Amino acid sequence: MRFFITFLSMLMSALIFAQSNFNKTSPQLNDLLNASSDKDELLVWVFFNDKGENLSSYFANPNSVVSEKSLKRRAKVLAQDQLISKMDLPVNSEYIKKIVSLGFAVKQKSKWFNGVSGYATRSEIGLIAQLSSVKNLDIVRRFKLDYSIEKKLNDQPQGDLLIQPKGVNSIDYGQSFTQLNQVNVPAVHDLGFTGQGITICSMDAGFDNLAHEVFSSMNIIAMWDFVDSDPDVSQGGSHGTSTLSCVGGFKEGQLIGPAFDSDFILARTEDIFSETPVEEDNWIAALEWADSIGVDVTSTSLSYLEFDPPFQSFTWEDMDGNTLRITIAADLAVKLGILVVNSASNEGFHPSHNTLWAPADGDSVISVGAVNSDGTRSNFSSVGPTVDGRIKPDLMAMGSGVYVARSSSSTSYGTRNGTSFSCPILAGAAALLLSVDPTLTPMEVLNLLRQTASQSNNPDNLMGWGIINTLAAIELITVPVELTLFSGKYINGSVLLEWSTGTDTNNYAFEIQKRYENTSFEKIGFIQGNDITTNRTQYSFVDDNLLAGRIYYRLKQIDFDGGFAFSNEIIVEITPLSDYQLFQNYPNPFNPSTIIKYSVLLQSKIKIALYDVIGNEVETLFEGVQEAGIHEINLTAGNLPSGVYFVSMTAQNFNKVIKITLMK
Repeated sequence: MRFFITFLSMLMSALIFAQSNFNKTSPQLNDLLNASSDKDELLVWVFFNDKGENLSSYFANPNSVVSEKSLKRRAKVLAQDQLISKMDLPVNSEYIKKIVSLGFAVKQKSKWFNGVSGYATRSEIGLIAQLSSVKNLDIVRRFKLDYSIEKKLNDQPQGDLLIQPKGVNSIDYGQSFTQLNQVNVPAVHDLGFTGQGITICSMDAGFDNLAHEVFSSMNIIAMWDFVDSDPDVSQGGSHGTSTLSCVGGFKEGQLIGPAFDSDFILARTEDIFSETPVEEDNWIAALEWADSIGVDVTSTSLSYLEFDPPFQSFTWEDMDGNTLRITIAADLAVKLGILVVNSASNEGFHPSHNTLWAPADGDSVISVGAVNSDGTRSNFSSVGPTVDGRIKPDLMAMGSGVYVARSSSSTSYGTRNGTSFSCPILAGAAALLLSVDPTLTPMEVLNLLRQTASQSNNPDNLMGWGIINTLAAIELITVPVELTLFSGKYINGSVLLEWSTGTDTNNYAFEIQKRYENTSFEKIGFIQGNDITTNRTQYSFVDDNLLAGRIYYRLKQIDFDGGFAFSNEIIVEITPLSDYQLFQNYPNPFNPSTIIKYSVLLQSKIKIALYDVIGNEVETLFEGVQEAGIHEINLTAGNLPSGVYFVSMTAQNFNKVIKITLMK
C-alpha cells in the first residue's frame, strides 16, 4: 500500500511538471527538473504577468520609486512624463506572498524583469507554475569565475613606467602616472575636473581593505553585500579593493584614480568562496539598487560565460547582446541614462571567433580591453566581434602592470594585470566627461571617447576604437552649450579674457569668476549676454586687479530660464620681473600654433626647446642672449604628429618644464 501511495505521489508530481513545463518552464529548467529529486532545492526565477492593480500612486509620486538624482539622470534620455514606467514599480507583494506560501524561499527581487529569484523543490515549482499570476519560470544562471587567470597574468610583459615630469601637473601621481597619462587624465585634472558631482557604482567581489590610506578621502554613500544580504562588503577577498583604488583612490605620491572626487556605491555581487561564485540575480539586483540611488556610472571588472553542470554553458555563439539576462539588464540600465562600463575579459585571441564574456557583448555596454604601458594590446585581452557582427571591445586602457592598492596593510601597493583593471581606469575617465557636462547621455559619452581614441578612423576587433584620450574627448564638449571659445592672456599688467558663443540665443549673461591657488572662486564681473535683438557672439573682460601667481578663471553662463553651466577653467600665470619664468602656453591644446610666454629677470643666455614624451629634443625654439622683460614665441607645429610634448626653459640657475598638447 505504501509503495502504491509513493508511486501515485510521483505520478501526480510528474503530471504537474508535464503540464507546467509545457506551458511555463524553460527548456533549461526542464532539464534541471528531470535531473533532480524532489528533495533538491533549486535556484530559479519566477516571473509574473503584471505588477497588479492600484499603481497610480507610484506614478503620482515618482520619488517613492527612485531617488531625485535618478530621476534627474533619466531626464537626459526620457521624456519628462516617462521618467518612470511599470518596469520601475516593485514586484507585487501579494504575488510574492502567494509563492512563499507554497514553499518558495525568496533570494532577490527584480523590478525590471518583474520576478523574484529563490529556492524551491520540484513539487513546489509545479504548484507555482499553475498560478495565474505567474508568467514563466527559468533557472538562475550560475557562472564560473576564476581569479587564477589574473594571477597567472603576472608573468605578462608590462612595459616601462614613465617618470612624471616635475612642475607640469598639479598632482603627484606616483607610480600611477603611467596608467593615467596614457589616457590623458592628468591634463583634465589640471583643468579642475576630478569627478565631482558624479556617482559611480563599483560592482565586484570583496572590498576587504577600505581602511587603506588610498580610500581615506573617498566619499562612499552606500554599500550592500548581495551575496550575504547585509551592509558588510568586506567579505570576498581583495579584487574589489584593487579595482576601486584604480577608479577613485587618492594618495598623492602613490596612487591617484581618475575620478577621486566622485561619490561611490559599493556592491558585492560575487562569492569567491563558492564553487559557483557568480549568480546573475545578484548582479541584476545590485544594478537596480544602484539605479534607484541615482548612479551615473557602473564599473564591473568581472565577466561571465561558463556556468556549472548540470547546465549547458553558454558559448561564444551566445555573445549576440540579446541572450543572457545579465546583458539585457545592462542594456536596460543604459536606456535609463546609466553609463555601463565592463571588462571585456581575459580570454585572449582566437582566430575563428570572439572571446568575449557577458555582459561585454551588450550593444550599449562600453566593453574595455587592455594594453601595455607602450600602448600595444595585452595578449590576454579578449576580442570580438559579437555574433551579430558588432566591433568589440569598444575601447582600451592600460591593463598590464596597473598600480593598485593591496590588502596586506593600509599602506601596501603593487601591480596587477587584467582587463579587470583597465575597466575602472576607463570608467573613471568617462566620469570626468560627465563632470564637465552632466547632461551627456551614455551614448554621447561613448561616441566622444570613440571619436578621439587612437584608432578612431580604423576600429577593429582587437582594440576596438583604441586607447581613449580623455582630454581630447572633453575638448569636443561645448560647455556651456553656447560657448565655443574661452581664452585669457596677460598683457601690460592686465589679463584679457575673451570668449565667443554660437547662434543659440538662450544666453542671458556671463558671470566672470576667478580664484588663486588654494582659494575658492569669486565673482569679479558680469557681462550681459545675447538676446534675439542683438545677435551678440563676441565677448571680452579685462581684469586689472592682479596678484602675482597662478590665476584660474571660469565663466558661469546663465540662461534666460535661470539655468546655468560653468565653462572649463583656464589658467593665467602672473609673475613679476623678480625672477625668470616660463608660463603655460595658450591656447592649450592647440592646432597648429600656440603662444609660449616667458620672462627674463636680467639680460642672460637662455635656451627654450621642445621635447617629445620620451625626452628627445624636437626643436630649439630659442637659444642665445635675451634682454630682460616678458617675451613670446609663436610655435607652429603643423608638421608634427598629434600628441603630448614638453617645453623646457633654462637660464642661469633656472629650469622649468611645461606640458603642451597638439591635437589635429
